Amino acid sequence: MPIGQPASKATLGDYERRLLRVLDYIQQHLDDRLDLEDLARVACFSTYHFHRIFTGMMGETIKDHIRRLRLERAAIELRAGTKPVVQVALDSGYEAHEAFTRAFKGAYGVPPIHFRSNKGPIATLAAPSGVHYCPGAALQTFNINHTGVSAMKVEVKNLEPMRVAFMPHVGPYDEVGQTWKDLVAQLAKDGRMGADSTFIGIPHDDPDVTPSAKLRYDACVTVGDDYVVDGAIKIQTIPGGDYAVTTHRGPPGGIGEVYAQLFGQWLPRSGRELHSSPSFVIALNNPEQVEPADRLVEIYLPLQPKPREKIEATQ
Repeated sequence: MPIGQPASKATLGDYERRLLRVLDYIQQHLDDRLDLEDLARVACFSTYHFHRIFTGMMGETIKDHIRRLRLERAAIELRAGTKPVVQVALDSGYEAHEAFTRAFKGAYGVPPIHFRSNKGPIATLAAPSGVHYCPGAALQTFNINHTGVSAMKVEVKNLEPMRVAFMPHVGPYDEVGQTWKDLVAQLAKDGRMGADSTFIGIPHDDPDVTPSAKLRYDACVTVGDDYVVDGAIKIQTIPGGDYAVTTHRGPPGGIGEVYAQLFGQWLPRSGRELHSSPSFVIALNNPEQVEPADRLVEIYLPLQPKPREKIEATQ
């Protein structure tokens, strides 16, 4: 969908149908390498947003969902006794027998070899969505995760574009502190820090998907049109438009859960579609002057323009 074009009104049913396509695809391709990009295309979501939508609606990550289905299939195959344990391990995506044994024992309580000889019923693994390995049967529905949605307060705000000076960081998100210090020091030297400065963090990757060493983050501070950058500092404009906004109080480690609720629970019920630009976080207090439990940020989720209502012609 072109950026800036009005979107058709989305419903919870639309999101559910799109995820059902993904769930069916996963069931039918458990032996394949299931790339996030491919699954996002099946769902018709952007790769950037898809994983958080899935996690929020399903109550588990894509990686955990696929891992659980493969273990459920492995349990059935082990009990059938037609394949060697090593082959079952390979089919489940484990290159080492020892890794498979640890994962299977963690799920079912006993090693695979002991499980095979046990003739009792196969235990059902916990699944928030209610979706289990079921070959050959098309999924009709799943349990949508509702955890925390009633307590989440979300407001839709319309923002003007924001010109920001920024420094990029690549690596773990919990190591961005030095980048922030370097940025603020340079802006203060240039006389660009003031009471009206807004501190914005743009996380470009989902830490549940991207290796920590490859996570990309922009540390940003708002500046005027007259500021000319030099050296390591760069300039970008954060797009204006509608944003869903919610507040998080607490350590940065809890922001991921808020993202999952915002993407996977509020959004499908909102009647809105995502814009393709990144989400961002605005700091409401100085993290160096408050305890981690008192850190306060606003999380901004970009939305497509609200669809125009059809106006009935009057006689």
